[in-house]
Amino acid sequence: MILVKTEAGQQVLKDRSVPLTPRQRSAFIQFDGKRSIDDVLGSGLGIGREEVEQMVALGLLAPLAGQPPAAAPAVSAAPAPAASSGRSRQQRYKDAYPIATQLTGSLGLMGFRLNLQVEGTTSYEDLLALAPKIRAAVGPEKAAALDKALND
Repeated sequence: MILVKTEAGQQVLKDRSVPLTPRQRSAFIQFDGKRSIDDVLGSGLGIGREEVEQMVALGLLAPLAGQPPAAAPAVSAAPAPAASSGRSRQQRYKDAYPIATQLTGSLGLMGFRLNLQVEGTTSYEDLLALAPKIRAAVGPEKAAALDKALND
């Protein structure tokens, strides 16, 4: 499947309003409507399918027009927050932050950098962007509490 940058994605590329790692940004730039997801993943940037799916979930990338919707990647990242939960983004961040630091702190030296990234977050959006990395590091079972705190 071929992905292209959305209007929101073009804006993020200019103003960096959504924090992307250098590898994510390099891969993001390659989604030009000509390269397939497999081409970008195989380009040696060290980016994984989960990170691409995260950019799709954030609305930064979308399938090229004319592709069937069923061909869109299944977003395995945390689902979008439910509007009816009643909790603000700030409250979700306050609930999820201690869980994220506990999960990444339990990884020892392997999770040191990820733990620093979590500690550097200042908003719900920052923590939501790191959730796929945390999930990949600790596994979906342990990350379920984080997903619940972010999305319920």
